Amino acid sequence: MSKLYRPEAFVMPQGIYMDGNSLGLMPHSARRAVERRLNDWAEQAVMGWDRWFDLSETLSPQVARLVGAQPDEVISTGSITTNLHLLISTFYRPEGERRHLLATELDFPSDLYAMRSWADLHGAELRLIPSRDGQTLHPDDIAAAITDEIALVLLPVVLYRSGQLLDMPRWTEYAHAQGCVVGWDAAHSIGALPHNFHDDGADFAVWCTYKYLNAGPGAPGGLFVHERHLGTMPALRGWWGNDKTSQFKMAGDYERGAGAGAFQLGTPGILSLAGLEGALEVYDGVDLQELRARSLELTELLMTLADEQLPEMQMVTPRDPAERGGHISLQWEHNKQVSLALRARGIVPDFREPGILRLAPIPFYNSEDDVRRTVQVIREIVDSGEYREIVDGGAVS
Repeated sequence: MSKLYRPEAFVMPQGIYMDGNSLGLMPHSARRAVERRLNDWAEQAVMGWDRWFDLSETLSPQVARLVGAQPDEVISTGSITTNLHLLISTFYRPEGERRHLLATELDFPSDLYAMRSWADLHGAELRLIPSRDGQTLHPDDIAAAITDEIALVLLPVVLYRSGQLLDMPRWTEYAHAQGCVVGWDAAHSIGALPHNFHDDGADFAVWCTYKYLNAGPGAPGGLFVHERHLGTMPALRGWWGNDKTSQFKMAGDYERGAGAGAFQLGTPGILSLAGLEGALEVYDGVDLQELRARSLELTELLMTLADEQLPEMQMVTPRDPAERGGHISLQWEHNKQVSLALRARGIVPDFREPGILRLAPIPFYNSEDDVRRTVQVIREIVDSGEYREIVDGGAVS
């Protein structure tokens, strides 16, 4: 068994949990951290702010290691959508013919909502990189879409439905060569694989912390701003982004805070930050390359077994390890019912339209036996016709 396998570090449900790419399990360390901050509140009341005031900044070194950044380039704040609006408002500067924004037609919808908002405000277009198969992106199509008419490019590190991993250094360099600002959405990659946002030269990035990072539902998001931009004034400002040394002078003039912390807006949710504070302990001493290698071992086994035992399901995740993230996706018209039948059997997967069953074996708490058992039960559900008896219960997260 891998030395990364530490299910005792988590509050483990009965059965098998394969949905850590949607909501990670609760680490005991996260529960302790939240309880500690609750006790601060109970015992200290408003004086607790002496401990909470710079909590986001305190977490930055641990988060920076996960995304390959310098500590002052990251901050834990907001949500992905909020942070996207913050960063687009600052770095999107349409001029002349270079005025349009570029995303992909496979992006998570909220990313597209945010991008389209800014295109509409500026009378520009949100152009979308097309997909040839409805699941993945072809390099030629990415390259063709990045032109001198594009002011800002936003790409997902890992596509949320198919699990395709894009080549971050390649496309960052390519977009810069075309004169574009480039940002990345790391929601489905942070905590599952190493990143090198600083060395790769990304202008900005955003992520959430409730998936692979296990910080809890509604946990704060995070953002990265490359050091070359750290003197840039945020276009949207709030008091928590003000310089810490003068924040409580309550002056009407904004003084830009240090580093990426300047992109904070309002008072942070301390209890939510506490979940992240504790969850990050799980990664203490973890070699991210080893974590990635173990993740690839588990997804490789899952893909092999699916090929052998689930021929009616189409594998939509790229088979090349260099092109996939931490989950695999199978497409079949009845997979919504299959996903509900799995839950009834004590195995928790994830489902996304159209017909995508997502399975994420997490090295910290999933084993080869979990993978084998999951595929075996899917086969049983299909063979028995059990899925046909499932009534559509609406969305399946």
